[in-house]
Amino acid sequence: MEHGRLKVKTTEEQQEAKRKEREKKLQLYTATTSTIFQKRESQELDQEVLELTNQILGANPDFATLWNFRREIFLHLEKEKSEDELQSLYTGELFHLDSCLRVNPKSYGSWHHRCWVLERMPQPDWSRELELCSRFLELDERNFHCWDYRRFVAHRSEVPAEEELAFTHGLITRNFSNYSSWHYRSKLLPLIHPDPQRQGRVTEEVLLRELELAQNAFFTDPSDQSAWLYHRWLLGRVDRDVSLLCVFISREGGWLSVGFSHPVIVRAGSDDLLLFLDGTPLMVSWLSVDRKNRSSYLWLCDLPPGSLGDLCPHHTFRVLWKDGAAHKECFLYRGQQESWNRDSATEEQIFRCELSVEKSTVLQSELESCKELQELEPENKWCLLTIILLMRALDPLGYEKETLSYFQTLKAADPMRCAYFNDLLSKFLMENCILKMEYAESRVIDLSRKGLTALYHEEHLLLVTHMSLSANQLRALPRTLAMLRCLEVLEADDNVIESLEGLSHLPKLEEVSLRNNRINRISDLRPLASCPRLSLVNLQGNPVCGSPDVRSELALLLPHVLNVLT
Repeated sequence: MEHGRLKVKTTEEQQEAKRKEREKKLQLYTATTSTIFQKRESQELDQEVLELTNQILGANPDFATLWNFRREIFLHLEKEKSEDELQSLYTGELFHLDSCLRVNPKSYGSWHHRCWVLERMPQPDWSRELELCSRFLELDERNFHCWDYRRFVAHRSEVPAEEELAFTHGLITRNFSNYSSWHYRSKLLPLIHPDPQRQGRVTEEVLLRELELAQNAFFTDPSDQSAWLYHRWLLGRVDRDVSLLCVFISREGGWLSVGFSHPVIVRAGSDDLLLFLDGTPLMVSWLSVDRKNRSSYLWLCDLPPGSLGDLCPHHTFRVLWKDGAAHKECFLYRGQQESWNRDSATEEQIFRCELSVEKSTVLQSELESCKELQELEPENKWCLLTIILLMRALDPLGYEKETLSYFQTLKAADPMRCAYFNDLLSKFLMENCILKMEYAESRVIDLSRKGLTALYHEEHLLLVTHMSLSANQLRALPRTLAMLRCLEVLEADDNVIESLEGLSHLPKLEEVSLRNNRINRISDLRPLASCPRLSLVNLQGNPVCGSPDVRSELALLLPHVLNVLT
C-alpha cells in the first residue's frame, strides 16, 4: 500500500514474478525426478516413491519412464499385499490416472498404463471404464486413444458387438463428422454380419444399408471427409488369400518360376513351397527375383540337371504352397522349350468386385446422385474421388474416358495432391490395359502415352514378351520389372527415367530403347550387363551420350551388346 492505494505491479514485475515461479517449479521438478531415479537405482520400491512419481506424472503424464517404474513397483508390491489390499491399491491408481487424463486426454502413457492396471486388478469395474470412455468421448469424439481403450474394455468385458455398433450409430447420427465411429463400424460389422464368401467383409444386405447411411452423411455435409472415407471402405475389395497366379517352366534355361498373388517369403530349408516332378518331390533352392530372399511376388529355382529328359511324352510339374493352401500344375511336352499355367485376371475379377444386380443398381443410383452433388459442389474432392471409385466398381473399361475427365477435374480441385492422383490414375490405367491384354489373350502390352507416373501389378505381366512404356512420366524402371523374365523387347522412350534398377537378370531381354530420358552416368546402365541376350540398346537423347568416352566405356560395361546407339 502506498498513500492508501494498492500498488499495481508493472508488466516487468509480473513477468519477473512468473519467471521466478517457473524456476521454482522447475527446480522442484528436477529435484524430485533426480530423487526418483536414485531410488530406482537402489531398488527402493515403496510407497514413498509412488508418491514422488505421482507428483511428476500429475504435471507431466507423458513421462513414459515413470509409468514403467510404477509398474515395477506394483509388481513388487503384489508379492507383499493381499488381494483386498491390491484392489484398493489399483483403485487408487485409477483415480490418479483420472487426474492425469484430465491434464492430457491424449496421453499415450496414461491410456496404456490404465490398460495394464485393469489387467492386474483383482476385480475390475468394467462398467465404470465404459462410462469413463463415454465422458471423454463427449469432450472429444475423435480422441483415438480413448477409442482404442474403449475397444480394449469392450473386448475384456465381453460387451456384445451389437451394443457397440448401436453406440457408434448414436454418435454418428448426432454428428456425422465422427471418423472414429465410422472406423469402429468397419471393425464391428464383419463380426456381426460376416459374408461367408468374402472374409473380412459384410453381407450384401448390410452393405447396401451402410451405403445409404454413408450417402445420407455426405449429402448432409459434403465437405466432411469421414463418411466419404467410410464409403470408400464399403466399396473396397476384400483381400484374397494367397494364390498361385502363374507357374512357368523354361527347358532351355533349366529353371522354373512361381508367381504369387501377394508378396511372400519362402524360407530357406523350409517346406513352404514344394515342387513335384511326375509325382516325385524335387530338392530345389528357391530364390526371390532380386536374389535377396525378401518378400517377393516371384520365386525361382534351377531344375536339377537331367530332370527334363525327352524320353517321356510329357512331364507334370506340381507346385504346393503352405501344405495345400494353394497349388498349381503345369505340363511340359516333348519338344516344348517352355510351358506355363496361369490364372486370368479377367476370370478372377482381380481388379474389381463381382456385383449382383441389386448392388449394381444401388451403385448406379449412387453414381448419379454423386454427379448431381458434384454439379452443386464442383470442387468437392471427396465427391469427385467417389465418382471415380464408383465408376471403377461398376465398369472400369466402359467408364475409362469419363474417369480420365474426372481425374483432371479432381487434380484442379486439389492441386496439393496431384502426385497422389497421378499415381492412382496410373494404377487404374494399368489395370485396364492388363484386362484388355487378358481379353485378347496376348503377351504384348502397350502402356505408351498414358501419362503413367508409376508402374503397378507387374505380377500380372509375368508372360509378357513385348512392352511399350514410351511417352509417359516415369522416373525409374523399378526393381519389380525384374519379374518379367519372358520380356524380349522393351520400349521406354520419352520419359524422365534416371534409374534402370528393374532391368537386371532378365534372361530373354534382347532389345531396349531408352531414347530421350535422363540417364546421366554409365554406371546407371550397370543392370543391363546382367541380361545375357541383350543385343540392342538405344540411348539417343540421354545426357550420358554427351560424355567424350561414352563409346569405349559402354564397350567395357556391355561387351556382349552388339549394337549400342548413342
